[in-house]
Amino acid sequence: MLLVQQQPAYVLHARAYRETSLLLECLTRDHGRLGVVARGVRGPRSRLRRADLEPFQSLELDFTLRGELATLRGIEPVGRLLRLKGDALLSGLYINELVVRMCARQDPQPMLFDAYADTLSRLDTAQAPGWPLRRFERDLLNALGYAMQLRHEADARTPLDPQALYRYFPETGAQRCAPQAPQAVRGEDLLALAADRCPEQDGLRRLRGLMREVLRFHLGGTELRAWRMLRPGPPSAS
Repeated sequence: MLLVQQQPAYVLHARAYRETSLLLECLTRDHGRLGVVARGVRGPRSRLRRADLEPFQSLELDFTLRGELATLRGIEPVGRLLRLKGDALLSGLYINELVVRMCARQDPQPMLFDAYADTLSRLDTAQAPGWPLRRFERDLLNALGYAMQLRHEADARTPLDPQALYRYFPETGAQRCAPQAPQAVRGEDLLALAADRCPEQDGLRRLRGLMREVLRFHLGGTELRAWRMLRPGPPSAS
């Protein structure tokens, strides 16, 4: 049994477990996605506060780890709870679902943890969530070993032409296509994503469709619940 103390973490999802407990899915800095049992936290005499386990609250957790699940021993909130609203709230729920669905348990991803915290901070500001989401999707794929080839065509030698249109295939990369091809993006859009530079609004819309197709591929063709909630309208919204 391993005792871990003051582990930076966020709660991604919580559900009732037995009569008075919760089963948490957490993203931790040094242990990756972790299933954590919070025993008795729903009971009246718990020394652990249920209110401290809200999503989007930066935490330090004490827990013991044995096998697949950890047992929560202590909670310490760090900083303030982010009160995301509207599209920002839906976007936060989306990245939580994305991490739960795509990340294996107990696979440490410190860079992903930092990217997650940075994305929450960006969603908490007045900026539209579209660009923070595209950055997080890119960084998640990088962390999981599915890095996208965003500077060269599928042959890995020919640089992308900023003015050309491409269809991106997860297994091979970007291939030139006709304007009417589904999910066509400009080379300029892919280069902007590679350079961490927000494209213009049409470019964000195109990247939204492209990233959804890439993620669907890595999810085995399945859908995320959050995709049905995020409004398809302006590219800045999701």
